[in-house]
Amino acid sequence: MKPELPTVIARYFSADKKGNAQAISECFTDDAVVVDEGNTYTGREAIRQWMANASTQYTYTVEPFALTTEGAHTIVTSHLVGNFPGSPVDLRYRFILRGDEIAELEIVP
Repeated sequence: MKPELPTVIARYFSADKKGNAQAISECFTDDAVVVDEGNTYTGREAIRQWMANASTQYTYTVEPFALTTEGAHTIVTSHLVGNFPGSPVDLRYRFILRGDEIAELEIVP
């Protein structure tokens, strides 16, 4: 059963499914930070470019299957399958929300 995700996180995964880097970046605050694969992206434009590059390099599907909270973090565990090294893999998306936008996202195994 799919977890009931907070609205902005559901928008993030929906935009990711469509490969829409602009819509993904609009889920974030102006000064948001994303950490993925050891790289840090700060601000909406850097986040948009990060996702645009990821969607041109790899074809993948992501399916959230678990939702938990740890302090200020909303953690969504998702199953990724695609043409990237190490596929398939379950990743944890560690979100910090500010209002109805994402202020921080860290993606970890």
